[in-house]
Amino acid sequence: MRAVSRSGLGLAALGAIAFSGKAIIVKLGYRYGTDAVTLLALRMLVAFPFFLAMGAWAAHRGAPLAAADRWRILSLGFLGYYLASFLDFAGLAYITATLERLILYLTPTLVALIGWLAFGRRITRRQALALLVSYAGVALAFGHDLQVGGADIMLGGVLVFGSALAYAMYLVGSGELVARVGAVRLTAYASSVACVLCLLQFVLLRPLDALALPWQVYALSLVNGTLCTVLPVLAVMMAVARIGSTLAAQVGMIGPVSTIVLSLLLLGEPMGPWQVAGTVLVMAGVFMVSQQKTVAR
Repeated sequence: MRAVSRSGLGLAALGAIAFSGKAIIVKLGYRYGTDAVTLLALRMLVAFPFFLAMGAWAAHRGAPLAAADRWRILSLGFLGYYLASFLDFAGLAYITATLERLILYLTPTLVALIGWLAFGRRITRRQALALLVSYAGVALAFGHDLQVGGADIMLGGVLVFGSALAYAMYLVGSGELVARVGAVRLTAYASSVACVLCLLQFVLLRPLDALALPWQVYALSLVNGTLCTVLPVLAVMMAVARIGSTLAAQVGMIGPVSTIVLSLLLLGEPMGPWQVAGTVLVMAGVFMVSQQKTVAR
């Protein structure tokens, strides 16, 4: 294997592991009495300068944006980075980091379903089987946690599923725009839009004295905004450039496993046979659906 390929695989794995740490950081932040609105604002405040720098760099390498594309970027920033992030953070207040990661890993299957429902893209038998396997895995883990946590688990699961659906809609809507604008530029611009929205949300919904938080919350937010937000974005982009999007996505399936390990070590979350079985099924289903693209009907 060439050195470039090894570096690409390493970057893809690093991005998946770093991004999976986001749920752990949020769960730790909740232990200090803060909430989703505040944690999300602090995360985006840290990440905002990096995304602005990425956007400025990418702007010098591309043509000026058309007015229509600017509105699309605003819409995608709201949907894929603001709404998806907020629902995810809110859901983590009620469910384990492991279950959150499993639900979010349904995103590729949701992309396939949206393509079928909205654009008439036929789902093959292989993909249909992958969908069944993935959702059976989530049902196993979700059903077990539901028996223990009751209504709170249901609410958290619905919120995180909404996050996965919002990001799937972002992916579907960004396909054509990526070709015109470029992946780095689109990510930087859409993320910057989300940062502004998250900060505005905090200003509108919380008093300034809500920032009177323990220093640990600020330390966690610094890690979340850099190592768990900006770093994985850059790492995955560099990985895709080296090994392609398909292989990078497959390597990214290490994410649920790293979440399980981190949740055991840092959060002390229980991990029983139902969660293990659910994780295996979800990863198997996502791997299957990533092997074959939907075919236009």
